[in-house]
Amino acid sequence: MQKKLDEGVYFIEGQDDMIPDSNVYVLADASGEDLTLVDAGLVGKGAYKLESIKRLGFEIGHIRRIIMTHTHLDHLGCAPEILEQVPNAELWVHAEEAEPLEQGDDRIVFGMPALRDMCFSQLEIHPETLLLKVNRKLQDDETLNLGGETWRVVHIPGHSPGCIALYNASKKILIPGDVVYSDHAIGRFDLHGANSAAHRASLYRLAELKVDMLLPGHERVMETVPAGYIEETVKQWEQYM
Repeated sequence: MQKKLDEGVYFIEGQDDMIPDSNVYVLADASGEDLTLVDAGLVGKGAYKLESIKRLGFEIGHIRRIIMTHTHLDHLGCAPEILEQVPNAELWVHAEEAEPLEQGDDRIVFGMPALRDMCFSQLEIHPETLLLKVNRKLQDDETLNLGGETWRVVHIPGHSPGCIALYNASKKILIPGDVVYSDHAIGRFDLHGANSAAHRASLYRLAELKVDMLLPGHERVMETVPAGYIEETVKQWEQYM
């Protein structure tokens, strides 16, 4: 499923398999010739994501960059498939995860040894497939001009060390990856590099933002976010964190 959410903001729903497949968000300028993908998706989903972009009316050759909210397999896995089709596109990752990714430390990708072993045996993944060059290492509080709009990078570790959100203050749109979802759900914090206290602090940081539209890494988007939603969510979870 593909959907326009706002002017220049589009949603491509993840297609879950035996492993979840992340949602992808497309940020487009008015001409449609400067496209940003926020996250890529699971291994094997590249063709679906690219076809979805075409169905939205865009040319895949106009993808200029893929920005990762974090580098877990369900978000990063099909980035090599997309980059093979659009070799001039850049990969942007927070600095905390860019270095291990470039060095081939796949703990940041798989999160746990059991998932790594299963993926190597059942998904035909080879270690070198995920050895990717990062073109830009993002930092907290950077401002990015994407699709003619200003988006702020918010470093929100906890689910993984280099988790980021993208926040558009003028439209009050938040893309938080797997840190917070709809329906008062949050991402897990028991994987490699995760930290429950950091996750809690990140949620409280996000709760300070004015958010009208929440575009999470999985499940449904929230096109109308009630006031205080993120703060209410973290208060429900903090006794476990």
